[in-house]
Amino acid sequence: MKYLITTFFLFASVLSFAQLQWKNVDSLFGPLPKSVHVYFTNQAIDTSPFKAYYVIAELKDKKLDFTTDTTLNRRFTPMQFFEKNQQPLLVVNGTFFSFETNRNLNVVVSKGNLVSYNVPSMKQKKGDTAMDIPIYRSAIGLDKKRNADIAWIKTDSVRKMAFANQYPTGVKGNLRAADKSTGETIQWRADNFLPWKMQTAIGGGPVIVQNGDVRITNEYEKMFTGKAINDKHPRTAMGYTKDNKLIILVIEGRTKESGGATLVQESQILKDVGCIEALNLDGGGSSCLLINGKETIKPSDAKGQRPVPAVFMILQKK
Repeated sequence: MKYLITTFFLFASVLSFAQLQWKNVDSLFGPLPKSVHVYFTNQAIDTSPFKAYYVIAELKDKKLDFTTDTTLNRRFTPMQFFEKNQQPLLVVNGTFFSFETNRNLNVVVSKGNLVSYNVPSMKQKKGDTAMDIPIYRSAIGLDKKRNADIAWIKTDSVRKMAFANQYPTGVKGNLRAADKSTGETIQWRADNFLPWKMQTAIGGGPVIVQNGDVRITNEYEKMFTGKAINDKHPRTAMGYTKDNKLIILVIEGRTKESGGATLVQESQILKDVGCIEALNLDGGGSSCLLINGKETIKPSDAKGQRPVPAVFMILQKK
């Protein structure tokens, strides 16, 4: 994704953010293939205790299979997905979802098939009138050649493929608009969606790293708008590096050991570990990462792992 951007200022918290020190903890989650590594930190990022893990995996390792799994009208815990899929190397939560219907609210692509759709619109009040406005939430995908991409996605149940825009969009034509949360002015591009030929994809939002910098499109995706960008929560996110490595990050929160992170802090962490693009996924009580069936962060729900309708997985080919 690329777009024209003029920066007026960045958050002070980004400018003063101290880079975290990470420790390799492969031995705690082995055996692991040589192309996959696990890192941990408990270094405080401000006055609160903090815990986080990230996994880095070589996308071009053909012994690894990057895939998704989803359910219909029901939810499984990550451990149930682990058992259902012959114990994959990695399982992590992904999409946002409806507690009422148990359905995904974001796109999911599995083995080249579109199996879940983005929410197409949302209600917004204008005076006394409520009107539907289109929204284009973001997703991360891998094509047949294992090239990663993050884009804004449009789906339609009558079409077999998702369509992607490499620019934040929401209006027809071009528009220069300031993001109130960052003070940045972004050139929105025309409503130009092209077929998104992905083998594997999972959606969430908002985009949080673009072109190697902290760029958060929460206002454009109508997520965590306004001051909510600075709220601390457990977090799950994915991104990729310039040299074709996938990064999966989970941040513990709402526990005595870790207070969580803001969206801005999460973005900065992913930038610091080398992501050129990164995407926020469902967080809070849903955040959970299993490696060889072992939990990394402690889920914040009192009952433990929250059932979710979709996960991203890494499997080892035999």
